[in-house]
Formats: sequence, C-alpha cells, structure tokens
Amino acid sequence: MRHSLIFRLLSGVAVVAGLALSGAPAARAQDSSTAAADVESFDPQSVNSFSGAFLAARTADSDKDFDNAIALYRIALQFDPANTEVKERLMITLLMNGQFDEGVKLAEALKGDAAVERITTVVRGMDAIRKREYRAAEKILVYRGPNDLDRMMTGLLLAWAKFGDGKPKEALATISGMDGPDWFSIFKNYHAGAIAAAAGDKATARKRLNDAILDREGGSAAPDTFMRAVVALARLEAREGNRQKALDAISVGDNLVSNYAPLKALRASIENGEKQDQQVRTAAQGAAAVLFSIGGALNREGAEDIVSLYLQISRALDPDSADTLVLLGGLAESRKKPEEAIELYRQVPKDSPMHRLSELQLGLQLADLGQVDEAKKHLKALIAADPKDMRSYLAYGSVLSDAKEYKEMGEVYDQAVEQIGNVPNRSHWTVYFQRGIAYERQKKWETAEPNFRKALELNPDQPQVLNYLGYSWVDMNINLEEGLEMIRKAVSVKPDDGYIVDSLGWAYFRLGQYDDAVAELERAAELRAGDPTINDHLGDAYWRVGRKLEATFQWNRALGLKPEEAEIPKIKAKIEKGLPDQSKPPAAAQATDKEPVKTPALDVPDPDKKS
Repeated sequence: MRHSLIFRLLSGVAVVAGLALSGAPAARAQDSSTAAADVESFDPQSVNSFSGAFLAARTADSDKDFDNAIALYRIALQFDPANTEVKERLMITLLMNGQFDEGVKLAEALKGDAAVERITTVVRGMDAIRKREYRAAEKILVYRGPNDLDRMMTGLLLAWAKFGDGKPKEALATISGMDGPDWFSIFKNYHAGAIAAAAGDKATARKRLNDAILDREGGSAAPDTFMRAVVALARLEAREGNRQKALDAISVGDNLVSNYAPLKALRASIENGEKQDQQVRTAAQGAAAVLFSIGGALNREGAEDIVSLYLQISRALDPDSADTLVLLGGLAESRKKPEEAIELYRQVPKDSPMHRLSELQLGLQLADLGQVDEAKKHLKALIAADPKDMRSYLAYGSVLSDAKEYKEMGEVYDQAVEQIGNVPNRSHWTVYFQRGIAYERQKKWETAEPNFRKALELNPDQPQVLNYLGYSWVDMNINLEEGLEMIRKAVSVKPDDGYIVDSLGWAYFRLGQYDDAVAELERAAELRAGDPTINDHLGDAYWRVGRKLEATFQWNRALGLKPEEAEIPKIKAKIEKGLPDQSKPPAAAQATDKEPVKTPALDVPDPDKKS
C-alpha cells in the first residue's frame, strides 16, 4: 500500500527501550474512546458511589484524561478516605498532569508505602532540592535495591544535592564511585561534566563532556543525553574563546544525527559570536536533567506513562527547559491532545536552539486541530525565515498532503529542490520522495518517477520509497519484475509494516499469483487489523481462490472500518455481486514495459493512508 509519510520532527533522534507504568498498552486509549467520551460527558460531582467514581477514574486515567481522572479519584476518596490504592493512583496522575506541588503532598503521606516507594523517594528528594534543602535531600535519596536504573538515578540526584550544598568535589566523587553496567557511562560523564562546568572546574568539565560525546554506543542508547553533552561542551569551548573546538563538538553531534535542527541553530549562534550560557547552572536544573536523561532514554511506544512522569517531575524543577517541553509536547501529540501540545510548544523560550523545532511541531498541531489556514500561514513564515531548512518544507508539505492540495504541495517541493541545488545529500531523499508523491497524485507520472528514482539514488534501501515506486509500477502494469523485487526488498527491510506487506500481497494479486496474494494479505491484516483497504484487498484475494464466504466477510469488515467515501459503493457492489469473472489474463500475462494499462479505481489504494 502506498501512503504518505508524516514527518514528525519531535527530536530527530532515536530512542531506546522503555518501561510501562501500568499493564495497559498505549493503544488502549483508542479502544476505550467511547468510555472516555462517556466520562467527559457528565459532571464528576454527580457520581454518588465509591465504585462508580473509582471505575470512571480508571477509565479516564487509561485514556490519559488526567483532569477528569483527578476529579474522580478525589470523589472516590470522599467515600473511602483511607483507600491507599486510590491515593497511589491520584498521586501518579497529579504528577503526570504537571501538578507537582499537590503530588508532593501525597508523596509525603505515602512515603511508607512500599508499592510506590521509588516514586515517593524521587519526588520528595526532588522537592527538597527545589527548596534548596540539600541535606534533607541527601537523607531522602537512599536506595539499596537491585535495580540498576533506580540506583543510577538516585546516585546522580544525590550528586546534584551535594553540589547544591556547596560540595562539588564530593558530588564528582559520588558519580565516580557509582559502579554499574557499561550503559551508565554516558549518564555519569554528562552529569559529572555538567557539575564541573557549573562549579567552574573547566578542565574536568572538558574531559568528562569529551568522554560523553565520544561514547558512540552510549550516544545511540541515550541520544538526548548525548546531545545535551554536545551542547554543553560546545558552549563551554565557545565561552572560553575556543570557537573552532566548539564547532568541532557540534560536528561530532552531526555525525550521530545529521540535520538536527537545534545543533544547526547552536552552530549559527556560535558563528555569530553570541554569548553562550550553560543550560544547567543550579542543583535544581541538574536534578531536572537527571530525570530528563532517563525519560529521554526510555522514550518509546509503550513507555509513555513512565516517561511522562519523569519529564513532568523534571519540568517542575526546570520549567524553562526547552528539550523537556518539546518531549512533553510529543507525548501530548501521541495522546491525541493537540491543544496541550501547542501550549507546551509555545512555552519553549525564543532564544533556545529548540525554538524552531517547536514552531514546526506547533504548525503541524494547528493542522491536526483543523486550523489548516493558520497552520499554512505559520509554516510559510518559517520557510521565509530560513529557506534552507528542509524540515520547514516537509512540515508544510505534510499539511498540504493531508489536505489533498497536491498542486501546491508540488510547488512547495519544487522550491525545496531549488534550495538544495545541484549537490543533494542522503538526507534530502525525503524531499524528492514527497515531491514524487505530489506529482503522482496529480497524475503526472513522467514528473513523479524521476523524483522517486532520485530518492532511491540518495537512499537505496529506503523501504517507503521502494514500496511506493515498486507498487506504482505494478499498479500501472510496467516494470513488473523490477517493481515486485522492490516491494520484496521493502518487506525485507520492514517485515512488520502492514502497509508494505499489503503492497506485496496486492502486487501478487495484480500479477495473478492469488495463493501468494492470500498469504501476504493475511499477514498484512494481522499486522494492521483495523485498516479497511487491507481487509478489502484480502476479500478480493479470497474471492479469486474460491473462498467466497470469507471474501464477503472481509468486504463487510472493510465497510465497517470506515473506508474512504469513494470506496464505499465499490465495496457494497462486491458484497452484492462478488468480483466479475476474469475475461482477460492477469497483468503478468499481458505485461508491457511501454504502455501502462489503466486500472479501475477500485484497485488503487489510498496513498494518503498513514502508518
């Protein structure tokens, strides 16, 4: 299946393994949307029983409707004030909703509760650091358990408490004395470097930050911490007048993550001779950085709860941290809360290297809210402000693609290619790919195809391009063997992408290899069970192999999954009459590499389907 890519620009970096706060997967929010709507449709004060309040609160909690969840947990406590489970959930929900002060009060009340001991310890320790009660923090931040992550987090927080208490040498010794697995290294080096820089120990800061940015394995595992180390070292060198060393540090970051917008902004700032201040200068900011480091490293699908918890606690101590605000904005996007995401992006300081990134995301969220004209105006202004920034074109092009304004989309990417000039690099494949889609949607294949080929020239193994070009050829009945091979290659790169597997199955169907089509389309339907086009395709394949009852079931299923409006009458016709008898041989037997065969609209899946 061909489909447009959503170029979300949250961080530009990869993330690694995570933890879940509860057993409910992130997808649950979609499954329980009706229950969420029910919760939002009544006044919580009307609930008149403990069980009603608690169950409604859990539903709201699972759907990330924190405001209602908090109100309902509080009502449940009115019926049962001593209920520990409700207090635990209320505390966590308050913290995840950014209500740190209220969360701290419950953390104090629950500090003896073993079930949430690690959370209450961190929250109480962070609160003590925030209040500059550093010795109290040292007494609170004690951990003797077996969990490496908790041990590292507690150790780093303890070091920052010692720094706040005027003992930077003890703080550095605390970090140096932390034993643990190899992945501790990048966290230890960054935080030791940040403490040394804040204490004025430039030699130690330089050494530890250099060690952090040369840790390639650690950088891949914890890219947000790696980037903070790059920025800290670059700012240190720039402030000391070592302009070239500062730029060299940024180049190390570019080698790990190319075209990372904040580094580009920092480079420009240093080249312009602007004053460079460290992001972390106080114990509170340092403690916040610990929670940011861990939250950033855990940030992946399925870990949203624990990541949100850490980042919100971090934000309580460093509310102006741009990268924390941007990551929280991304989490709000994943919860389908565009208004919340926009509010977070708007809080990113204008002088931060992350500001342009946040502005791009803000524009995309305006479009998601249906404010397309405002989004277009916003993103146009960003293009005008920096015509060389390809991310602006990709963001604007994404909005135009969603709005099916393909002519303007093509014009926007024409402007982007003009800015690229005659020497595109690997990262520019996305521009050519999206330009190809814009022209393909305008039925200008002679203009579209060279752009797809250029994208593959720049990035030969890119599965989305392989899939789109290969599918297009098969669909038009040209270059069949090469097209099929492209789709197979795309599947080998992304074997669990239901849309790409659907392309392979549909290619087999178009070539008359119906048994192979059934096998691949069944797998695609397992990977993307709720997609109407995939189920429609599977119905067609079942019909051709004689499994007509199953075909009708799949078409009915596709109809119930809300397909595109134009597809509804076609699916209904198939349910009523089935597929027509084949009066001609399948595409493989009548192939030509010169004249494409026009295919009925029924056989063309929606290229705007998002993965």
